[in-house]
Amino acid sequence: MGASLATPGGSVGRVDAVSPRESLEARKTALRDRLVTGRNRRPLAEVGVAAREIAEHLLATPEVRRAATVAAYVSVGTEPGTGPLLESLATTGKRLVLPVLLPDGDLDWGVYGGPASLAPARLGLLEPVGPRLGPDAVATADVVLVPALAVDRRGVRLGRGGGSYDRALARVPVGTFVCALLYGDELLDDVPRADHDRTVTAVVTPRGVSRPGPA
Repeated sequence: MGASLATPGGSVGRVDAVSPRESLEARKTALRDRLVTGRNRRPLAEVGVAAREIAEHLLATPEVRRAATVAAYVSVGTEPGTGPLLESLATTGKRLVLPVLLPDGDLDWGVYGGPASLAPARLGLLEPVGPRLGPDAVATADVVLVPALAVDRRGVRLGRGGGSYDRALARVPVGTFVCALLYGDELLDDVPRADHDRTVTAVVTPRGVSRPGPA
């Protein structure tokens, strides 16, 4: 219901109440806009350096070292880069599965076989060619690496709003090493959270790997 509001002239107007859900989405949208603007301003040289540092930190974690299968993704634009990471993981013999965006926004998965195995897809993405493994394939990964715009100290992740990774992460067994790739200033004290938002167990930035507390 709306609320009544007296105007300076004495007339009474009507102000529509904002639901908690609308307020939450507005806060998320404002935060996304700020973070995307910040990323778009990053020099490409900085993006490249950050990608190499992120790869170095991740490859040193015990979870990644002992993993047989890693679910990862191909970064685009000024996202924290995954190129050096994918190359290193493949060189060490890891089985890599990468997402394929489905028409309904869910994620299927395919095996990465090097840069030549990728093809342009919707939304400027690069996706693996070849057989599809099915949306449940992410549940077989020992490590799941996910994109994010921000993560807070509880592990609450802010994505781009499509819900693809929330759906994918709902299939990942509890206890799996789920790590978001960020720049250092994108690890925040608080991220607005909805009931369907999935948390991560770790964050990697050019500064290193951190493990948030319980959400």
